[in-house]
Order: sequence, then C-alpha cells, then structure tokens
Amino acid sequence: MKPEIDIIAFDADDTLWVNEPFYQDAERKLEEVLRRYIDVEQITEDLYEVESKNLSLFGYGTKGFTISMIETAIELSVGKITAGEIQEIIEIGKRMMQNPIELLPGVRRALTELDQNVDLMLLTKGDLFDQESKIARSGLSHFFKYVEIVSEKDEPTYLGVFDKYHIKPARLLMVGNSLKSDILPIVGVGAHAVHIPCETTWVHEKMAEPLSRKQHFELGEIGELPRFVEETYQLERA
Repeated sequence: MKPEIDIIAFDADDTLWVNEPFYQDAERKLEEVLRRYIDVEQITEDLYEVESKNLSLFGYGTKGFTISMIETAIELSVGKITAGEIQEIIEIGKRMMQNPIELLPGVRRALTELDQNVDLMLLTKGDLFDQESKIARSGLSHFFKYVEIVSEKDEPTYLGVFDKYHIKPARLLMVGNSLKSDILPIVGVGAHAVHIPCETTWVHEKMAEPLSRKQHFELGEIGELPRFVEETYQLERA
C-alpha cells in the first residue's frame, strides 16, 4: 500500500524562488569595491569564513550577510576602506532585500495541483522580516495552511514544529533543494523527503559527502512533483 501523507512542506529559497544567485551577484559587487585593496580571488574564502563565524550571532539572511561583507571588507583592506565604500556595501545589501521575487519554473502550477488534495506548509529558515517580505511578494502565501520561519533546520527544530501543529512525521513529505537542511534532518526524524537540486547551492548548504542512506527521492524539477506524489503516496488533508 502507498504511504499516507496529509502535509507537504516546502523550503522557500532556491526551492520555490531564486535566491542564491542574488548573493553571488552581491559578492561580485563586493569584489569591485575591494579591487583597489586586494587580489579579489581572496574574497570568496574570507567571506565564507566570516559568514561561518557570524551565523551563530546573526543567523541566516541578507542583514547578517551584509554585516559579514562589511566585516570582510574592513579585514581585507586592513582598515583602509573608506566610509563611502562601506556605504556602497550597505547599499548592496539594501538592494538585495528589494529584489523582485522570481519563481522557479513550474512552482505555481505544482502548488495549485497539490493544494487540491493535501495541506501545504511553508517551512523555511532565515531572518523573520526578510522571509516574511519574500513570502508576501511571492504571491504564494494563499497556498499554505501553515507557515513556519525558523532560525535553523535540524532535527530538534523539525520536531518542535511538528509538535506545535500535532503533525506525525511519518505523514509529512518535505520538499527542498538542500540535502543538509531539508533532507538529512527530515529523514532523521522519520518523515518523507524529496530533494530537488538547484543549479546554484550556497556553500554553507553543501555536504562533504552525499547521503549514504537512500531514504529520500530526487526529482529534476518541481514540475515533476504532483505526478510523483500521486504515484507514490495516498493523500488526505490533516
């Protein structure tokens, strides 16, 4: 018999809409600001190290990234960066927070089809204000019965969300682009998972080794999801 599920949860950034390319574009703009001070090939590695150090303080999102860009610029320029150049970096961050939301191909159609038969949840991590703004601008909020914005995606966090809504993990399917955040911890708590890789993946979300246990499925694009769900699961609303 097909497993029964009554909720399908979705990651947001780089699963429903474009996100990581904006960060890569910001990094290129940072290189332009710092070109007079250093060899720009240094920037990627140094920015990654500063971001990693700051995640526990500022969490995920554009504001924390902007602070990390400023800190990286000060360190790499040995304090020589000007106030005007720091303002340029701040403006890079502001523009990132105002970027239009670009839905990935097939997203709206997939959500429309799935919403007819099962409850949908948006389960994403990041800065609360930033993510709420993206959700509102996406035009997708009406599809989701539940919306949860969390500071981290790990097993305790997922279990806390499931407990809040009285969700049985075995009856939930998680869909996301990150093996590290969306798939591995979900499989660990006994839920179902579908990995839909994105062309661009944030370096912090990459895993040194692939998952050793094949307890999840992988699809090429989100447009394949409705048919996959229909063929694999028995659906009912919570």
